[in-house]
Amino acid sequence: MRYEPSRTFETDLAECRALLSTGSRTFYAASFLLPRRIREPASALYAFCRLADDVIDLGPSSSAGLSELQHRLECAYAGRPLDIAADRAFAETVARFDIPRAIPEALLEGFAWDADGREYENLPDLLAYATRVAGTVGAMMALLMDRRSEIDLARATDLGIAMQLTNIARDVGEDARSGRLYLPRAWMRESGLDPDAWLKNPIFNAEIASVIARLLATADALYVRSGAGIARLPADCRPGIYATRYLYAEIGHELKRQGCNSIAHRAVVPTGRKLQLLGRAVAATPMWGADIKSGAVAEAAFLVHAAAHQSKSGPRSAAPMLDAPWWDVRGKALVLLEILERIERREMRAREERGRARSSTSLAFPLEAQP
Repeated sequence: MRYEPSRTFETDLAECRALLSTGSRTFYAASFLLPRRIREPASALYAFCRLADDVIDLGPSSSAGLSELQHRLECAYAGRPLDIAADRAFAETVARFDIPRAIPEALLEGFAWDADGREYENLPDLLAYATRVAGTVGAMMALLMDRRSEIDLARATDLGIAMQLTNIARDVGEDARSGRLYLPRAWMRESGLDPDAWLKNPIFNAEIASVIARLLATADALYVRSGAGIARLPADCRPGIYATRYLYAEIGHELKRQGCNSIAHRAVVPTGRKLQLLGRAVAATPMWGADIKSGAVAEAAFLVHAAAHQSKSGPRSAAPMLDAPWWDVRGKALVLLEILERIERREMRAREERGRARSSTSLAFPLEAQP
């Protein structure tokens, strides 16, 4: 059966892309290195995930938000999505690419954990959370690229989990000031910190730095494992996924260069360095390694099994989508250069506005331990 994108679908996709340009900026930038046949359905998935996260975070109650999302998911999989651009595009995408419902259901479960303020005692607990909120996205991206074996899906979930661990390490200070703690509590106690006491008074010191460094090392090991899976992707998809991997991993590298101090400030990769990573992503030579044979992390095994064994048919053939050739490195690099510069300016303005807002309030949080 031939899949013909409708005019409405194209309009919905445009709305999804506009949402991502402000809500998921790193993915939005890196997606320009993906071929259009992947970039557009990926935008539909990301937009639905972004809106779902907002429903939980910004809604009047987490239980009501979760019930709403479960209803929207049920409608989408029944082919009767709500009259929302992201929902319509999501419904058409999951049908076209045969994405098992168990994957977005796991994502919603992760959002529910966030809303409930779940605590993560050890690394397996944290990996279970990262699997749901980010490993799911990696699995769905693999299915968009018609990679449906357990090995390929395991590497895709590795990448998603690694990116989430990087996000957690980068945002320790911001999360703490919002009353949230994602670091493994057992690790904190092993370093000599009382998690609850530290959360009430989030200061930077050698002990918290060691915990953040440990988390970044875990992420780095997963980034290495993911490389073997990226090597198995279609050639025109590799630059975009390599770019995403390199950009996120570099956040961790920048944080390490700053002594793992994500309490006083948020690690930001300079535009010049992003451009170097872009060039590396475009020119990357696929590296095949022993890690390709490793199974998924234990906490992601259920997700890999569901994706591999419930989606056997593969995507329906799509109508051709015009796009720049994947080897048009200069054209794609120039587009991404402009986007990265725009993002950098926007982030600088946002940081300045947050700084002004903090200075106008009498509330203050200790950011760094005094010598």
